[in-house]
Amino acid sequence: MGKKTIVLIISIMLAAVLAGCGARKQAEAPAGDVFAEITDVNGRTVKLKKKPERIIVTSSSFLEPLHEVGGDVVARPDSKTNMPEYAKDKPSIGRTYNVDMEKLISYTPDLVIINKATNEKLIQPLEAAGIPVIVAKLKSYEDVKNGLRQFAVITGHPEKAEAFIADMDKRIEEIKNRLPKKELRVLILHSTSQGVSVQLDSSIAGSVANLLGFKNVASGMKAMEDKPDAAPYSIETAVEQNPDVIFVTSMGKVDEIKASMEKTMETNPAWQSIPAVRDKKVYYLSQEHFLLSPCIHYPEAVEEMARLIYPEGFK
Repeated sequence: MGKKTIVLIISIMLAAVLAGCGARKQAEAPAGDVFAEITDVNGRTVKLKKKPERIIVTSSSFLEPLHEVGGDVVARPDSKTNMPEYAKDKPSIGRTYNVDMEKLISYTPDLVIINKATNEKLIQPLEAAGIPVIVAKLKSYEDVKNGLRQFAVITGHPEKAEAFIADMDKRIEEIKNRLPKKELRVLILHSTSQGVSVQLDSSIAGSVANLLGFKNVASGMKAMEDKPDAAPYSIETAVEQNPDVIFVTSMGKVDEIKASMEKTMETNPAWQSIPAVRDKKVYYLSQEHFLLSPCIHYPEAVEEMARLIYPEGFK
């Protein structure tokens, strides 16, 4: 048998072996294929075998960003706010803090996006029912940008997230450019019927202040165990920190909270020793943008804070 014949036989045998391997790989590929692999804010890796078509979110604040990147929902939670037009007629799964699991599962979702720290108890029963679960958090501006990118992977439209984020960044930068280039030291208080606390950088107002380049005098303070975005309030500490400006966020009846805060500041000599109080540089932030996350409306929250301090820059 000549060398050419031997080479030809070996070539044919190799081709047959390779063809067999290729056939096996093609047969095995569908089992290993995934539409998307996502690592959520809890560090969980979730594999979606196909593009989700029956999504449910347990937080109304997820509805707008999901829609902006081409997503839709088959059901949503009840909410007096944050309800975009497209979701108003969707069936309800109950309130965010009290999701009706029976209803939720009856809508046969192929993906549920839950809110961190609010709905994590739903992970186990949903996974037991064979429903993929992703944990999301949209509180700080960075959270919102990361959430948009994550949602865009789910919808298959990453370009929409990048375009939307670029627009938000541009709007925020334009607002910053209207402000004087000087350091501003701010104290952010959160007032409710239960009392007052100090807001840290990780809070909504703290995030907005950082976006504007303001220095939060509470940076570095130890957070409360049950409120990781807040620190205990102390008038002595406030006097020592001596902020240029004081912002107040609130939960409850705004008029009553404002009246109570103003009375306290006017009648307490310690408060009157702070120039920000004496010079009437105490500003009350809206609950619309600062009670819950403004989410994709962070540029509006940034403008609100900036306008309060420098209204002349927005005429």
